[in-house]
Amino acid sequence: MAKAAVVAGMLAVLVVLAGCSREPPEQRLRERISTMQAALEERNASAFMDGVAEDFAGPGGMDRAALQQIVRAQVLANASIGVTLGPAEVELQGQRATVRFSALATGGNRFLPERAQAWEVTSAWRDGDDGWRLYYADWKPRGGQ
Repeated sequence: MAKAAVVAGMLAVLVVLAGCSREPPEQRLRERISTMQAALEERNASAFMDGVAEDFAGPGGMDRAALQQIVRAQVLANASIGVTLGPAEVELQGQRATVRFSALATGGNRFLPERAQAWEVTSAWRDGDDGWRLYYADWKPRGGQ
């Protein structure tokens, strides 16, 4: 009887552990990107910045604080923000990843976009206890404009 209880206990632990298994790294990264995209479209700068590492670096020496100001400015300037991402090319390197994609950003009033810009984006991500975080990004106007 005691042996059956030990086996049942071990099976229960295995079931709990199987339920706690993490999703594959690439899937979690794609979900993070999707969450950040949705945050921009919802004009939620804080939720977008949740995916950005404290040591973020961008073009021209941009740091996390400067990126946050750019995102906030866009939220304030546009009653509506649209972000359409092209297919993402993901290269995993252990706990880090490079993701390349195109993005079309639109902004304007609630019903019609007044502005649109297409970008080619290269981003670098780091996986940790708090999930994937963006630590580097560079973007250029699509078509090299």
